[in-house]
Parts: sequence; C-alpha cells; structure tokens
Amino acid sequence: MFLLTCAVDAQDKGAIDSLKSIIEEAKHDTSVCNAYLGWGERVHLNNPDTALILWQNAQEVAERNLATTPPPALKVKYSLLLANTLNSIGYIHFGHGKIEESLDFVLRGLKIFENIGDKNGLANSLNSIGFIYYHRGDIPKALEYYHKVLRNLEATGDKNGLANVLNNIGVIHKDLGDIPYALKYYHKSLKIREEIGDKMGIANSLNNIGSTYEYQGDTVNALKYYHKSLKIKEEIGDKSGIASSLSNIGGIYKNQGDIPFALEYYHKSLMIQEDIGNKRGIAGSLNNIGMIYKSQGDSAKALEFLHKSLKRREEIGDKKGIAVSLNNIGSIELELGRVTNALNYGMRGLEIAREIGSPRLISANSRLLSKVAKKQGQFQEALEMYELHILMRDSIKNEETQKATIRQQTKYEFEKAQLVKEQEEKEATRLEAEVTSRRDNLQYSVILIAILVLFGGVLSIGFVNVSERMAEGIIFFSFLILFEFLLVLADPYIEGWSGGAPGIKLLFNAGIAALIFPAHAFFEARLKGRLVKNKTG
Repeated sequence: MFLLTCAVDAQDKGAIDSLKSIIEEAKHDTSVCNAYLGWGERVHLNNPDTALILWQNAQEVAERNLATTPPPALKVKYSLLLANTLNSIGYIHFGHGKIEESLDFVLRGLKIFENIGDKNGLANSLNSIGFIYYHRGDIPKALEYYHKVLRNLEATGDKNGLANVLNNIGVIHKDLGDIPYALKYYHKSLKIREEIGDKMGIANSLNNIGSTYEYQGDTVNALKYYHKSLKIKEEIGDKSGIASSLSNIGGIYKNQGDIPFALEYYHKSLMIQEDIGNKRGIAGSLNNIGMIYKSQGDSAKALEFLHKSLKRREEIGDKKGIAVSLNNIGSIELELGRVTNALNYGMRGLEIAREIGSPRLISANSRLLSKVAKKQGQFQEALEMYELHILMRDSIKNEETQKATIRQQTKYEFEKAQLVKEQEEKEATRLEAEVTSRRDNLQYSVILIAILVLFGGVLSIGFVNVSERMAEGIIFFSFLILFEFLLVLADPYIEGWSGGAPGIKLLFNAGIAALIFPAHAFFEARLKGRLVKNKTG
C-alpha cells in the first residue's frame, strides 16, 4: 500500500487531507479501510485510476484482517467494507471497458452482502449487475435484476437507490421504444432525486429525459434538457458527465446542420473522455466525429474514426455501440459502391440489434439493407427490409407516444409546481411564526418588567405613607396582573393537555389561582402589619 497525490478541487482538498491523516495515524484498520473508500469516492469521477489504487488498498486491508479470523462483530464490519470495495472496483473496471472483470467483482460483493444480510448493499449490487447485463445487450437479464432491486428498495426505503434503479429501468424502456414507460420511470426517478437533493442524479435524469426527446425528433426540448444537465454537472465537477452532455449537445447541433459547432462539442467530449480513460466514452466520441466527416463528404476520414470506434466497442463488448458502428460503416461502404461490404456490415448490425431488442437500431440497419438489396436488384428483399424499417420507426414516433410524452412532462411540471408552492407556504408559515414569536417575546418582557415594577411598589408599602385600603387595592391589583400573565403563558400548554375541553381548562385555571391565593394572603397580611406598625410607631 502507498499514498499518492492527485489533482483535486480546493473544496475537496481539506477532506482528502483529513482522510490521509486517518490512514497514516489511525489505530484501527477499519478506520483505514473507510478512509481509503472515502478518498476513492472523492476522486473517482475525475481520476478513476487513482480511485482504483485507493480501493485496491482498501481491499487489501479488509482481506488481510478477515484472514486473521477476527471476532464476529469485527468480521461483519470487515466483510461489509470488503463488499463495498469490490463493488467500487467493479465500477472502475466497467468504465475501462473490462465488462467480465467488472461483473466478477460485483458478483463477489453480492455474495458477501447476502451472507451478512445487508439489504442496501444487496440492492446496490443487484442494480450494478443489471446495469452490466444491459450494456452486454442482455435486456431480459438486466430487467430481471432491476426489478429484484426495485422490490428490495421499496421494502427498505432507500430513496437514493430507488431513484437509480427507476432511472435504469427507464433507460431500457427507451431503448425498447416504449417511450411512455421510459418517461414514467424517468420522472419518478427525477422527483425522488429532487426531494433528496441528489445533484448528480438530477443531472442524469435531465440528460435521459433530453435523450428521450431527441429519440422522438424533438430537438428543441432535447437541447433544453441537455443544457440543464450540463450546467449541474459543471457545478459538481463531474467530468464523465460533462463529456456525455457535450457529446449529446454536439449530436443536436449535427442534426440541425451546424457542423462546426457539433465538431467543437465532440472534440471537447473526446478530450475529457481520454483524460479520464473512459473507453466507452472514447468510442462514442470517435463515432460521432466520424459521422461529422461523413456529412462533409470525407469518407476516408470518416471510416478511419468509425473503425477506431468499432474496435474499442468490440474490445469492451458494447453490443449497442457495435450495432451503431456497423450501421454507420455500412452506410459509407454503400455510398462508395462497395455493396458486398455494406451488406456484411448491415447484416451483422441487424443481427445484434434484434438480439438486444432495439427498435431504433433495427430500423437503421433494416433501412441500410433495403438500400443494399435495391442496389443488387433484389426488390422483394428490399421491400421487406423497408417495411421492417417503417414498422420500427413508427413504433418510436407514433402519435400516442408523442401524447404520452406531453402528459408525463405536464404531470412532472404540475407536481414540481405543487412542491415549490408547498415549500413556499411552509417558509411563509415559518417566517410568520418567527415574527409572532418575536412580538410575543417582546410583549412578555415588557409585561414582566411592569410586574416587577408593580411588585417593587407593593414591597415599598410600609415605607411610604398610604392608607390601608389603598394598600389592599395595590396588592390585589398586582396579584391579579400576575395571575393573568401566568394564564397567558400557560394557555398553549393547557390547550394541548386539555384538548380544548372547557371543564379541564377551568380546573387548570383554578389550580393556578389556588397557588397564587396563599401568596396573596401572605403578602397582604405582612405588608398591612408593617403599615399598622409604622402608624402606631
């Protein structure tokens, strides 16, 4: 194990320095392990390789202590730390495109969570496994794991985990062309993330909603949501998220024909992806830049970038990305008159698109194959492929889907407005209560001072020449004011205890009067005696 340095934001430096101190000075290895985990969490977005080293250190500490057969309670602690560490390492391997390694680490973490009965950890592992299966193109398996997580989290009440899995289920429904369900899950996820103040989650939800609008050809709303997402990601310093948003915005500008702007955003995204070593992101950016060169008529440059993208996607097993790259390369091969090559790429693309069940990719590849068949004079095949293209295209952009999008958006805006209204009303009530409290406290203070002055006058009787009748009046009036003041102070409590019942309130008031009466009689007798004594003296 060793400590290392890395570039961090100023706001994180203090926290990281504290974690370093714990690692160097802690007397117990559980603290050291937690510090490595916490440090990795601080830096994993911008420095995944650094986070990997830190989490491997945590793994080594936990495994070393478990090998010594610690007491049961300590064994559970180290097991929990090890499971969380394995999950985190799996996350880094996934980002590096090592899908099988990632799955192996997460499954090891899952087994530990099951053994110690940690429901939240179990849910996180199941969610990660579903996410990995999704990116492997195994949609049924991904949904199976996501719904297991959903049932688990609804039972435990883990809102953060619940928001994540709802978002992931939404992603799958979008890819399957089921837009109403996708939006339903996206908005559920967004609502929870706003409630718990999860900025990174909110940014991801906004990005996914923007992606759904783009999926339907609504570039105006897509761009609006992408920019909202980008702004939050920049605020929290999420480099991976910033790169993703820049790529998405570049895609919109490309579709709008603004090629220079699109290329600028794509290159910005690529630079960040290369900086953080995100192979999936690099492959996506290379593909996008290749398509820009295609739109400019530079086929050689386009194929260069697209083949680089395809190679990386094949290395990491990204089936969805592979189907996209095959379709894009096939389209250029057809434009160059290399029909056989186009056919091979289109057939491979369609096979993978059908395997993962993506209507959009089935539509794109069947359209390519329709053009290829037409070039070859196979008109029946061309017609069949064209019909498949139209069927898949219409399943994405039908009228009911468009209406569902509007309904979900309206519902979300209404619920958000209601939430804002409730918060404003609560804030107004709080401010009004503060004003009332300040007013009451001021008045209580004035009354108390007045009572003290009044009792000062009562106590001076005997030293000042007043008649006996006047003295009785002053004493009676003073105790009457005191009684009323005590009633005002006690009234809120009496109201709560009595439930507002008049008979019970009367008993409480009588009790206060019974306490004051002896004091009144005592003071009256003593002061009148002093008055008589002074007169006779």
